[in-house]
Amino acid sequence: MDFSKLYKPSALNSYQSIALTGLLMSAGAHLILHFFVHRQPEGFNWLYVCWTALYVVASLMNLFGKPGEGHHHHH
Repeated sequence: MDFSKLYKPSALNSYQSIALTGLLMSAGAHLILHFFVHRQPEGFNWLYVCWTALYVVASLMNLFGKPGEGHHHHH
């Protein structure tokens, strides 16, 4: 099993990339809201749960999916 598919940017699938971007952007928004607005929307922390869940599911797909699966190019 190739665990580099969990952390190496070139080995991540698109869903993992989206999840990591979402986590980083949510954390950035969290800091801005905390330091400049001094409040946070109700339920904001659920974003972290959702992004983490997406990353876990995407990682399982990347680790256990068949190579080439999902690439349906029609000519």
